[in-house]
Amino acid sequence: MGKQMGRRWEVSTLLVASLTCLAFILTACRDSNDAGGLSGTVNIDGSSTVFPITQAVAEEFQRVHRAVRISLGLSGTGGGFEKFCRGEIDISNASRPIKEEEAETCAANGIDFTELTVAADGLSVIVNPDNDWVDCLTVEQLNQLWMPGSEIERWSDLDPSWPDEEIELYGPGTDSGTFDYFTEAINGESGASRADYTASEDDNVLVQGVQGDENALAYLGYAYYIENQEQLRAVPIDGGAGCIEPTTETIQSNTYAPLSRPLYIYVSNASLQPPDVQPVSGSDATGTPVVPTSVTAELIRYYLTEGTEVIPYIGYVPYDDAVYQEQRQLVQDAIDSGGR
Repeated sequence: MGKQMGRRWEVSTLLVASLTCLAFILTACRDSNDAGGLSGTVNIDGSSTVFPITQAVAEEFQRVHRAVRISLGLSGTGGGFEKFCRGEIDISNASRPIKEEEAETCAANGIDFTELTVAADGLSVIVNPDNDWVDCLTVEQLNQLWMPGSEIERWSDLDPSWPDEEIELYGPGTDSGTFDYFTEAINGESGASRADYTASEDDNVLVQGVQGDENALAYLGYAYYIENQEQLRAVPIDGGAGCIEPTTETIQSNTYAPLSRPLYIYVSNASLQPPDVQPVSGSDATGTPVVPTSVTAELIRYYLTEGTEVIPYIGYVPYDDAVYQEQRQLVQDAIDSGGR
């Protein structure tokens, strides 16, 4: 998993510098000795799209709480929900809402959960920079290209004025929430897609495929486009209101339609509950009483407060604080419910 995680966190020099600077600012405001004595392990898996946000938040959280260990996997939204509903992980990253059958599996296994919205994303349709003929694609054209049984093979099949060259298609695998969202938004049904394309749960594979072929096209999360925008070109999409590019502004306003979407984390309510054992010391170094707390609850609180500051550095779009305040209240409600 270490090598896979390393590949996922390939960022530009500017992004590294920005995150390093941000880490210094955030950490300088806190006691690096972790006077509260927070320790434990949090297990996380799921969406490749949400992965960069959660990884950055986890790294910053562990700077403050050095005795905490966070295990972060990458098996796609569907794979994450499978583990989550078996009780194998505490948090599931998800780029789509949980499906009814997945929720039923969780319920059957006694897994109560809370859905939390953490950021906004705009699925980006990308081509090679040498592709100088596609300046916009309509939702209808995307449907023609990606629908099950599609007979579109060449660029000229979509538009007679475009080259008579075969289109090389790349896209997420079927376990990806990005796949589910795109197919529902474009083809009208989650999972409905042509199968003759190069699929991968690793977005970097899609990026590399398009970088190496001027006739390639792929769709992926906005952050991976931003990370590689010097080697890629995002195609504006016409959802009925003209050709709109994915940008922070168009994603947040949802004018980049229909490919703007929320991103989620799902947390097990049981993992939010305080430990039964009281802390060794009743107060911290300042004399403030220490209230027993769950390491998962503290990570989630951090995720929805200071952690939101990393979201634009990763390439996604944060919500207004009012949204995060609502999410924090959902967490508190789950804690107050006793995990039910």
